[in-house]
Order: sequence, then C-alpha cells, then structure tokens
Amino acid sequence: MGDKFKDIESAALDALAKVQDENELETWRVEFLGRASPLMQVFSGLGALTKEERPAVGQQANAVKNTLEAALDSRSGEIRQAALQRSLAQEQLDVTLPGRSLPVGRLHPDTQILRELYRVFGEMGFQVYRSREVETDEYNFQLLNFPVGHPARDMQDTYFIEADGRGDNPIVLRTHTSPGQIRAMREISARNPQDPTPVRIILPGMVYRYEQVDARHETQFDQLEGLAVGPGITFTDLKGTLTEMARRLFGPQARTRFRASFFPFTEPSAEFDIECFLCAGKGCPVCGGGWLEIGGSGMVHPVVLANGGYDPERYTGFAFGFGIQRIAMLKFGIHDIRYFWENDLRFLEQF
Repeated sequence: MGDKFKDIESAALDALAKVQDENELETWRVEFLGRASPLMQVFSGLGALTKEERPAVGQQANAVKNTLEAALDSRSGEIRQAALQRSLAQEQLDVTLPGRSLPVGRLHPDTQILRELYRVFGEMGFQVYRSREVETDEYNFQLLNFPVGHPARDMQDTYFIEADGRGDNPIVLRTHTSPGQIRAMREISARNPQDPTPVRIILPGMVYRYEQVDARHETQFDQLEGLAVGPGITFTDLKGTLTEMARRLFGPQARTRFRASFFPFTEPSAEFDIECFLCAGKGCPVCGGGWLEIGGSGMVHPVVLANGGYDPERYTGFAFGFGIQRIAMLKFGIHDIRYFWENDLRFLEQF
C-alpha cells in the first residue's frame, strides 16, 4: 500500500508541474483530488480494511492528500503571478492617466424642492424658522384652537409618545408644522410685548399622521408652513403670495385655485390646489380630478394670534401649509408618494 501512495503522489506532482493555466489546474484537481480519484478511492475503501490496517493506511492517505493540496495552492499562486506578468508585459499601461472617480451622491428630491422653496420664499422676504417634531398636545392642538374633544382633531389622528399622568396634555408626534407658529410668535412677541415685531417666516419639517397609505397619502411626510403677521394683512395678500409661489416654482403657466374649507386655526380657510401637470387637468390616480391639493391656508384665527402674544385687534395674518412630496410629484412627474421612502436607487438617481 505504501508503494501505491508513492506512485499516486509522484504521478500527481509530475502532472501538476506541466499545468499552465487555471483550466488545466481545475482538470488536475478533479483527476487527483476529486471524488473519483485513486486517492479518494482509498478513503472510501477504509471500511473494508481490518482494524489494525485502518490507522496506518488512513495516516498515509492523509499525508499524500495534504502534500497534493499544498502543491495545488503553490502552483495556483505561480500561475496567477505568471498571468499577471504576461499582462503587464503585453498590455499598455499608462500610469499618468487619472483614476476612476467615485460616484458622487445627490440631493433627495425632497431636499431639492425644499431648497427651491427656500429660495422662492426668501425672495419674498420670508425667513426659515425650525421647530421641534415632538410636541405637547397643548402646542399641537389646544393653542391652535383645537380644544380637547374637538371633532376637528379626527382629521389629524396622531401618535402618542407619552400619555400616562399627563391628563389632557400628552406628548405627541406633531401632526403639522403649525405648533411652530405659536412658538415663533411667542418668541418674537416676548422681545417687545407692547409692540411686537411683524412676523414673516416659513417652518419646514417632518410631520406624522395615522393615514391610510396610498398613491397620495403617507403616515409621515415633509411639510412647509408659512406665517405672516402684521398690521393690515388681508386674504388678498395670502392669495397673491401663494399664486406667485406657484408661478415661480412651476412657471408662469401654472394654474391655481382656492377652495373654501375649515381649519380651527384659520378663519376664513381655504384649500390651495394646483392643476395637475401629470394629466394636464384631465384626472389621474395622483390628483383624482385634475387638481392636486397642495395644502391648506387661511387668515390666522384671532384666538391663535392672542395665544401667540399678538393683539387680534391690531394685527392680522395669514398662514399656509404644504406637503413637500406633493409639490415634488408635480415638479418631477412622480405618480406615487410612496417612492420617496423606499430608498430605491433607480428612483433616487433620476433627480
């Protein structure tokens, strides 16, 4: 049996020395280390040997196997190195060429629209004001004229963060950016309570609602709030501001409309729509009827002005709130709001 192992090892090493490429190397491996090879047949036949013969034969077979596997690894390295040397000798390599640049990331379509809106409203004299996403019920509802138990709260079902022991003032995820109106007005009016400075701000941020998800609705989305407070501000100022925003953002051909609506924190109130560019006003799954609702608007309710530290007898104001994704859908021709949260590179790399 010892002579048989020597013959197997000798034949295998002689054949390995003649191997010149990866294909031949694989053929050699199958022939001398594969299941049907003479060496592997020895392992398969160990059960037929006596108890005394088995350890010695197994030890010799393992020794040959280890030798052949080590030789295989060594020869594989030699072949790869030889191939590399041939490649360097035969192929032209210009080491002065610049390297391949890494792909550069890009802004999310949400961010692109937000920055565009910052530019548009900045040109109109609005400043950016940021507020918190986790709010109290008092700021999210009560100070905005949503008393506890008011039926209008059903339009903005929210997520509770902490409710135990807080009575009528639980901690919630904000359902709109409007709580920032109160915080901004209080912050500004506190500097000069007798004659507070007029307000002209936009408030961007994420909001959260318990919504039925479909092509137009999501449970969380970016919103942009706008607020202007000062002496003599009228509904005409609101209509002019939003119409000019639409024209600067979408072009002079953009058509807009205002529909009477109800919001507890504005009076009178209106929904603001833009004619759907995806279907040219004919109606599609995104708009539902030729027009896409962008957000709500209206004149700031006197109760909200007073809660913010402004005398409603001296000051008036308007407010509006947009869904950023809906504007992006119009701007970029996107047919489903759910694409914004899927992080699919095929979608994101288009913008």
